[in-house]
Amino acid sequence: MGDSHISNRSELSETWSRRGILAALGAVPAATLLTGCGGGSAGAAPGAGATASVRAATRKAVVTVTPADGSAEAGFTSPVKVTVTDGTLASVKVTGNDGSTLEGSYDDTRTTWTSSRHPYSGTRYTVTVTAQGGTEQTATFTTRSPGETFVGYFTPEANSTSGVGMPVSINFTHAVSDRAAVQKAITVTAEPAVEIVGHWFSDTRLDFRPETYWAPGTTITLGLRLRDVEGADGVYGVQSKDVTFHIGRAQISTVDLATRRMVVERGGETIATYPVSGGDPDHTTWSGIMVISERFKQTRMESSTVGLGDEYDISDVPHAQRLTTSGTFVHGNYWASTSVFGHQNTSHGCVGLHDAKGANDSSVDGYRFYESSMLGDVVIVKNSGERTVEASNGLNGWNLSWADWKAGSAMQSS
Repeated sequence: MGDSHISNRSELSETWSRRGILAALGAVPAATLLTGCGGGSAGAAPGAGATASVRAATRKAVVTVTPADGSAEAGFTSPVKVTVTDGTLASVKVTGNDGSTLEGSYDDTRTTWTSSRHPYSGTRYTVTVTAQGGTEQTATFTTRSPGETFVGYFTPEANSTSGVGMPVSINFTHAVSDRAAVQKAITVTAEPAVEIVGHWFSDTRLDFRPETYWAPGTTITLGLRLRDVEGADGVYGVQSKDVTFHIGRAQISTVDLATRRMVVERGGETIATYPVSGGDPDHTTWSGIMVISERFKQTRMESSTVGLGDEYDISDVPHAQRLTTSGTFVHGNYWASTSVFGHQNTSHGCVGLHDAKGANDSSVDGYRFYESSMLGDVVIVKNSGERTVEASNGLNGWNLSWADWKAGSAMQSS
């Protein structure tokens, strides 16, 4: 038994000795060689192919976000960009603290994502990126606030109903030098659809209208996408909104100051004829197409405000409806003899109808015409002895031909 035990120990010792020698000589069992073989040459260092393969398999995708992570005064006039090396982009999400999101698109290799619009100013954004393999990374940046800003005040009021002559008129609080950029950021559409073109009357006023009066019942939508649009050097818009307006019935009133009559038509049918009095030979009334832009049941009129000294000051002019910025109205008149209306032109340039003091007598012409009218109604004056009113004097762009109107657009087609 003892000899047999000794013999086994001797055999075991011999076996381990052989393995030790093999190990010392660098010999490897066949199965390990398969798993470790990486296409290396016979002269390659032992295990070098395996190490390179593992390094390639574990290489981590590197994501870069522009603006850089942590930026506190990032620009807002360039798109957000996300790039990846050593991988591809699975998803990109950009959200602002105002609840907005930035949509974007990938390039063909899916290694670059670019936002479809610029980020908003004064907003903190979080960028969440998932790269190939499920690796998720986040970055944050805050865009700087603009310095000087501008807004556009629009006419008519949102959700209002106007007559068929009402243009969409926008007055800016700062002079616009890049008219094309600002006009491009504004859309005016109509249902039923019609071509609508913008016309710049000045660097602070842009009006929109179709070729002819709006169709009754039209719905107009104004889209303002002025936020962060640079209207002038260092001056940015702040508005991003949509508003709608409505067009009511078609009422066109024609004042003939040769006959001193005003004929009111609605839908092509005459609904009333009124005797009127226009401007006298020294204070002629503007001729042309005019649009009612303001309405007052009663208002004060002073001659000094229109450059006529102290010729008149009437505190309670009834049923006054503005036709020009310069001070032309169609209004009621209670201080002139009833024999004047329909027979003499005696005003200082306005169109007057017989009325009663207090503006509450429903039997007089001034009251009836006022009650039948609305903002945006058209009043045409002819045979006044005066030239055609400037298109910019009030909401009176209809006095320009369609060709002249389109020539005032900053979006001229090549």
